[in-house]
Amino acid sequence: MPTDAHPGPLRVLVFGAALRAESVNARLASLVARLVSDTGANADLAGMREFTMPLFDGDVEAAEGLPEGALALRDRLELCDAFVISSPEYNASVPGVLKNAIDWVSRVRPQPFKTKHAMLVSASPSMVGGNRGLWALRVPLEHLGTRVYPDMFSLAEAHQSFTEDGLLASAHLQQRLTDTVTGFLSLVEADVRYVCLQRRWYEFLGDGTEAAVTQRAED
Repeated sequence: MPTDAHPGPLRVLVFGAALRAESVNARLASLVARLVSDTGANADLAGMREFTMPLFDGDVEAAEGLPEGALALRDRLELCDAFVISSPEYNASVPGVLKNAIDWVSRVRPQPFKTKHAMLVSASPSMVGGNRGLWALRVPLEHLGTRVYPDMFSLAEAHQSFTEDGLLASAHLQQRLTDTVTGFLSLVEADVRYVCLQRRWYEFLGDGTEAAVTQRAED
């Protein structure tokens, strides 16, 4: 069995999910992209304004097909091995513009979120750091088959947490974010680079490693 199914550097889409140009989540996405690049992986930094799309409407989809913004985001997802979303929190939940993008892209076949690895981060001026929104964001992504990394990172009081060179003012938080990104990429590398470590789902307790892979339900 081959042991190296992915000889090149890992490809990671880092997606800032806020529309506002000066959003703290755009700054956090930029920092994550820098940390990804520091590991030797390729970081594709993107922002929500690059993917304009209307509110999801089944009639629009039937009449006009998928909007160009949704197809462009699909293309970027398909080129990556994993993705990171830096998302604001609106009213303790997912921003509508991000949920709308997920809904549109989920209509593509084959469905591009399925089996992709994802890491979720957030930044907010509040003391919660946007963490409640990340818990809500896990729900649609995991429903679509995304392997969401258990360890999330939320930056509280983010409006005063960055240095002029884009790092975190707290050395402790900077190290924690670095460790989180490194741990996430190690998992991604094990899953996409080494075929012998690919995950398998079994339907019966007696199934063994030679059994056929059980199809997931997100098709």
